[in-house]
Order: sequence, then structure tokens, then C-alpha cells
Amino acid sequence: MKTLSVITMGCSKNRVDSEHILAAAEAAGWRIVDEEEVFSKGVDTLIVNTCGFILDAKEESIEMILNGVEAKKKGLVGELVVMGCLSQRYREELPAEIPEVDKWMGSYETDSILKYLGIRKPPKSLVRRHLTTPSHYAYLKISEGCDRHCSYCAIPSIRGRLASVPMEELLEEARGLAAKGVRELIVVAQDTTDYGRDLYGRRVLARLLSELEKIEGIEWIRIHYSYPTSFPKDVLEIMARSGKICPYMDIPLQHSSTKVLKAMRRGIDGPSTCALVETMRKAVPGIVLRTTMIVGHPGEGSREFRQLLDFVSKYKFERLGAFQYSQEEGTWGAKHLPDTVRPSTKQKRYEELMELQSSISLDFNRGRIGTDERVIVDSWDDERKCLVCRSRLESPGVDGEILISCPDRKKGPALVGKMLDVKITGADEYDLIAEMR
Repeated sequence: MKTLSVITMGCSKNRVDSEHILAAAEAAGWRIVDEEEVFSKGVDTLIVNTCGFILDAKEESIEMILNGVEAKKKGLVGELVVMGCLSQRYREELPAEIPEVDKWMGSYETDSILKYLGIRKPPKSLVRRHLTTPSHYAYLKISEGCDRHCSYCAIPSIRGRLASVPMEELLEEARGLAAKGVRELIVVAQDTTDYGRDLYGRRVLARLLSELEKIEGIEWIRIHYSYPTSFPKDVLEIMARSGKICPYMDIPLQHSSTKVLKAMRRGIDGPSTCALVETMRKAVPGIVLRTTMIVGHPGEGSREFRQLLDFVSKYKFERLGAFQYSQEEGTWGAKHLPDTVRPSTKQKRYEELMELQSSISLDFNRGRIGTDERVIVDSWDDERKCLVCRSRLESPGVDGEILISCPDRKKGPALVGKMLDVKITGADEYDLIAEMR
């Protein structure tokens, strides 16, 4: 029996691609091995699914490829294949720099990878996933590519234009996931709010959510990677009345200054950004907003940065992350906007923004002490002797956790994937403490 491992770098959208490849290989009789086994016991074929979005992600992907090269030299890896965004973006340069890789594939070459491995592609009517997440949640990638042209982003040049997955295929995939025991679907894409425009002539994310709601076994549905410009209000309407769609929105706003947003080519200005946040808060009371900001973008002076701080102070985002602007080759910004903000200034602004957000996050978490929550158990931490959980207000891998003491080594693991009713008893800026009711 041949063995295969796929190590996924970067975003959850890459994870979905990897899971499709693993499922096809498994159906063809291959044995799937995890990352730890690769570097201890070995594997016939190792695929590294890379990320090429920003510098840190590129460096991590290169490091993993080199780890694979070293494992190959030691005889632990028979064949090394690299796919994904990094190899798509640098497919001319990388083969010469790392000749030990047996095959380089891009972002859209899943079928080619299966053909290269001698694996027959399963028909569309048989959508399979080999989950690399805990069995109770999974990501559902609803489209590929992006038609936006933000100044700092290389994704359109890597992933291409919007290509939505037909709704019938998504629903079949979701039903298959539910049959495997998945209880939470996390809807992802480069831009979830644009879903369906290329196929149906209009954006139909709300319609898709309505259909996903009907699937038996799915209890939570979460939306990631939405775009603020012309945000579809019908999504908020269905979220407000749904018992399954989590009151949670991942919406990277990037900035609040009209001057900076224009330089970013975001298609929205400062007042419209404020109005959107207010609309979301009003339409879905208690909604948790997760966003990201970029500091040090060309055009951001001290005045614009102060506007950003005031914006964050006013709207108190429950979750907020930040990046320091870096010029990425091939982007509009790299071609047309000089990087005028000093690295030291970017770092200072980043630290000031995150210090502000830390206090906002702490206040939000403390405000939940004494409340009753419904949580799902993601894992049992043997070292800390506790259950690691989330509520409808936390997304896996990116948000804080809800921890419940559980010293029983038999009971703890048996509760993974279960839903529990708990009371929040403590909080810090990231995590919450709870006890079972």
C-alpha cells in the first residue's frame, strides 16, 4: 500500500484543496499518514501545499519544503511534490533554486496532481473529503479566485478571477460532511460575499446559507472572509433570524481613513465603513466582528493612523488582528506606490494598535463572566487537564478558547465533539474559563 502525506501551509482554503487530494488517494487505496509520521517513519509521497500571500507565509512554506528535502535525503521521503500559491507565484524561479523537488504544481492543478500520482479523479457526483480538522467541524470552500484588485494583495494574480462552485455541488459536499459527523461548517473563499455572481448573475450567499441550514446534522454555520464593499444585507437578515448561522462575521476592513482606503483600492470610504459596522451591529444584536487592519500603508500619516485608532476605539471589535504593510511583487501597490513609511514607524503603530485592541478584547471577555454559553468541545488538553472549547462567538484556530477543567483522563477525550452547556467564570484578553452546568 502506497503512503501519502499532505502538509498544508497558510489558509483554510488550502486545507480544503489538500483534503480533496487526500480523499481521492484514500479511495484509490493509498494509506494517509500525518506530518509527524513523515519525519519519523517516512512516506512514499509528500506533498507540501504552500502559501505565498505575505513574506512570513512564504518563508514558512520555504522552510517546510526544505524540511521535506532533508527528509528525502535521509530516505524518509520517496517523492517530494510542491503545490499551491507559492509554487504558482514563483514557478519559474523555484525549480532552479530547489532542484530536489520532484514536481512543482500550481494553485489550480489538483487534477494534474492526481494524474501525476496515478490516481483517478472521482466524479463530481462523489465529493469526498479526508478531514484534517477534528471530525466535528470542516471548512466549505464556496469559490476560488477574486475579482477585487486591492493595492497590497497578490491573490488575484495567483488564484485568478472569481470562480464559484455550483450550489448543488456545495450542498452535496456539505451533506457528505454532515454524514461524517461534521456539526459546524465554516464557509470560506477569497471573498464569500461575491459568491455566485459569475454563475447566477447575482450574489447568492444568502440563498446558499438558507440551503445549508436545511441539512440535518449541521448545527453551526460560520462565515469567513467577507468583503465590505457593497456588503449584501440579505446575509445579515438571514443571520439575524437563523438558529444555525453564528452571529459572527469575519470581515477584513483594513483601515478607516478614506485617504488610505482609496490608496488601497478598496472601493469604499471611511464614512461608508463606519455605516456598515453600525448596520451590522443593529441588524444582528450581539454579533461578533472579526477584522484585520494594515498599518503603514502608503498614504498613512500620523493623522490617518490616529483616525484608525479612534475608529477601533469607537467600534470595539471583538476580534482584531493587524499586519504591517509590505510591498509584494506583482501587486498594484508595488508598481505604483512608493513604500514611504519607515519600518520603525510601522512597528510602533502596530504595537500601539494591538495594545489598544488588547484592552478591548479583555473588556469584551470580562463582560461575558457569569453568562451561560453553549460550547462545542474541540479537544482535551492532557497537560492542562482541561477541555478546550468554543462557543458560537469563536472560530477555530484564530480566536481564543473556552477552557473547562476536566482531570478525568477517560471522560475528557470522550467529550470531544460534544456540545455542552457551560457558565463563564473567568477571563483574560484571549481565553475564557468555564464550568459545566
